[in-house]
Amino acid sequence: MMPFTLVELATISTTLKDVCMGLIELAYPDKKSTFNKDYVSAMESVGAKSAGKTISFNLQQWNLLFKVVVALLRQLYSRDCRRKFCPEGAWITKQFPIFFDRAAEMYFPSRRSYGYEPFVGPQNMTREQLETEGPPLSAVEARQLAILREFPFAIQFHDRFKILMSLIVKDKQENQGELSNFQMGSLIRITVRRNFIYEDASTYLSLQSEPNIKMRILVQLVNAVGLDEVGIDGGGLFREFLQELLKTCFDPNRGFFKTTHDGLLYPNPNVQRVMPDFSRHYFFIGRMLGKAIYENMLVELPLAAFFLTKILSRHSTSDVDIHHLASLDPVMYRNLIFLKTYDGNVTDLGLDFTVMNSEFGENEVVELIPDGFNIPVTESNRINYIHLMADFKLNRQIKAQCQAFKEGLANVIDMDWFYMFDANELQILISGAQTPIDIEDLKAHTVYAGGYHRNHPVICAFWKVVEGFEEQQKRQLLKFVTSCSHAPLFGFKELSPTFCIQNAGREVRLPTASTCMNLLKLPEFESEEVLKMKLSYAIESGAGFELS
Repeated sequence: MMPFTLVELATISTTLKDVCMGLIELAYPDKKSTFNKDYVSAMESVGAKSAGKTISFNLQQWNLLFKVVVALLRQLYSRDCRRKFCPEGAWITKQFPIFFDRAAEMYFPSRRSYGYEPFVGPQNMTREQLETEGPPLSAVEARQLAILREFPFAIQFHDRFKILMSLIVKDKQENQGELSNFQMGSLIRITVRRNFIYEDASTYLSLQSEPNIKMRILVQLVNAVGLDEVGIDGGGLFREFLQELLKTCFDPNRGFFKTTHDGLLYPNPNVQRVMPDFSRHYFFIGRMLGKAIYENMLVELPLAAFFLTKILSRHSTSDVDIHHLASLDPVMYRNLIFLKTYDGNVTDLGLDFTVMNSEFGENEVVELIPDGFNIPVTESNRINYIHLMADFKLNRQIKAQCQAFKEGLANVIDMDWFYMFDANELQILISGAQTPIDIEDLKAHTVYAGGYHRNHPVICAFWKVVEGFEEQQKRQLLKFVTSCSHAPLFGFKELSPTFCIQNAGREVRLPTASTCMNLLKLPEFESEEVLKMKLSYAIESGAGFELS
């Protein structure tokens, strides 16, 4: 039986959120605390010799209280993300306004001192600190930063996304130069064989070969017969290259990742059997995914929530729990939950503190604790067994893989920036929003080439056909042209390059796409019926793909 109802949990959560907001206000006061050195000296001069110790103890208590309340609030939020019990918007606060440009400046890694100490107030800064880091934060700014760091879910996701984009733009200016938006500045040149895209990329873009991949990358692709493919990389070829590379990296057939029963990707627990030096590969894959996010690219990668939760864990102890096991191994999850509530004689089940690990046709018995083979599971130790079993599957088996992947991700984007998001939100950053495709928005942000224009008969027929598509067909069209079936978070105005429809002539052939340019090559079909038939066939079969 649950100690609290879901309604009570929701009330507790909102109350704790308000307590946190109050503690934030106390921790970062407008004025410096009156318990300063002069106060301590005055008290000690009249015999209160422990005044300084008392104040220090009180500060420790306040800091401990804040940490405990925040930790509990995070746990409640994590459970609400997995299974909703709070009403929509319950976590959001409007108590402290967020100023995006200033927030990005505060969060930038070059700023290490903020001129504020919790529950004390503004601190004195040296001239060197003032010159290198700028003026100290105001009380309002210090509170904003504390919220972003401690419980960012109190701020709307869209607002946090804007802060992340501001941080990345600022970082790009430092690494690619002020002209980064104009395809100018520092760059890396690589030549990659299309048939060996992973092998070449992992060599030329490794940490040893290119310590800083935040710079712009120009790619020259080589075809199967060893000839350079025609085309100058103005950014589109690199995006196409990175899309194909990440698709290869996460392909379960390559061995680095496996899929859950519902098709979500997670690190292969037994990768060391086929790849002894697996850590460098996971570092590279994490690095490449970080580069995709850094370049504001959407990549169709459905990652398991427990894997993303581990990546976002701030400490060595992971934030995943037994309920994440339902996604990884639903049969084991059901069995463990059954064991938890079993009212019979537990020893009759014949369990011990071992787990059978099966891979490549081989079975291996792994002890969950020392001498686990000789320790039976009983009524008194079954809870420990359940937690150890879940820990083995969710943590121990993939700990090294996740750590290497996380280090690669952090090589491109500061993990503090990612900590502003939960696992579901990080999936949106990677693959885009799961909202219905807005055709009117797509139409408003489409350009035309080769003689086509908004009022051209073929274009009018095209949009009429697309508007009549089912949602699945709309997603297939978007993936056919852009390689991702999800729309950008803030709409198609954010799609880069802009969605374009080009006249492919009067030949009766299937539409084709150049995903590196988000370009649909649409022939001048003689009727709406033919257009619908050809377009539907192309997007549903993936036929007609070409790179130009």
